[in-house]
Amino acid sequence: MKSAKARKSGHPASAEAAAEASAAETAASTGPLSTKAYDKALKALHGELVALQQWVQHEGLKVCIVFEGRDGAGKGGAIKAITERVSPRVFRVVALPAPTEREKSQMYIQRYIKHLPAAGEVVIFDRSWYNRAGVERVMGFCTDEQAQAFLRAVPLVEKAIVESGVILLKFWLEVSAEEQTRRLKDRIDDPRKTWKLTPMDLRSYSRWYDYSRARDEMFKASDSSWAPWYAVHSDDKKRARLNIIRHILDSVPHKKLPREKIELPKRQKPGSYQDSHYPFRFIAEAY
Repeated sequence: MKSAKARKSGHPASAEAAAEASAAETAASTGPLSTKAYDKALKALHGELVALQQWVQHEGLKVCIVFEGRDGAGKGGAIKAITERVSPRVFRVVALPAPTEREKSQMYIQRYIKHLPAAGEVVIFDRSWYNRAGVERVMGFCTDEQAQAFLRAVPLVEKAIVESGVILLKFWLEVSAEEQTRRLKDRIDDPRKTWKLTPMDLRSYSRWYDYSRARDEMFKASDSSWAPWYAVHSDDKKRARLNIIRHILDSVPHKKLPREKIELPKRQKPGSYQDSHYPFRFIAEAY
């Protein structure tokens, strides 16, 4: 395994792919990004993510990516865009449920620490330990004293995480009040999205400025030089996803590993095998 200093000397895996992605984004830099331009840019970025995945495994890197933001900010869509063409064995998504009674008795961040990446892994938190600074604080699931204690401790915890060799990236997706309203209303009417709208989301929706104050205090306490926050304009989901992936690729030094030419081997001859007459239960072909 190479040293951290050696790893930092790497360059983006594919200048051609980066240029193609950048050109696709620039071509439609005003107004809504067309699906065609988005798909072209995303395809190029996906190729780079695969190269990054291979480099992470090769070098034994440990990458942790935290996604935070209001309900409807686009966290899930951004994570899906990142992970849809890479291996779930390398890019691991962590979305924890409400804590159990046992977990409630533990040190707060304990339930998150065990999910941090080992060598060769990229762990993505769909909401994270910052629940304590956001939803728990705003909705009364923790006391103000507990929230303040968390904000004092989290920079030190993250410094320890980074000093252990983890590359830590923290994204805050910033959505406008108008766009959040549009997206939440869309969840009411779209049967594919109704699962995304929970009673907690509805309660949280009315607390816009409480969340704004909590966000501001969270940034002030935890936007450190070793684990800075990166804010993302997310009213335009397509641009936000592309910009996030581009930032990840630029933040994790990597190189494209050489790839051997692959050829499919010849398929064996049937020999004594005869086609089966077993009555397989094929599903109905409705389409």
